[in-house]
Amino acid sequence: MGQKWIIDVLSDLQAFAQKNDLPLLADQLVLTARVAQAEIAPLTKGTPLAVVGDGAEAGQLSGETGTGPRA
Repeated sequence: MGQKWIIDVLSDLQAFAQKNDLPLLADQLVLTARVAQAEIAPLTKGTPLAVVGDGAEAGQLSGETGTGPRA
């Protein structure tokens, strides 16, 4: 799992953005993490990757940022 570190970095950046009133950046980082997970998944043979700091289950993103919940 040599690529898992990028998910951790994106999660840290998203948490920073949320805590520092940067909701647009936080939103973009959610999307970026989803893209990264989609590209990494085939490389890890479908092993779920944990995304920490957004309240989601392991391998999932909540999609919630400083702008509030989404439908």
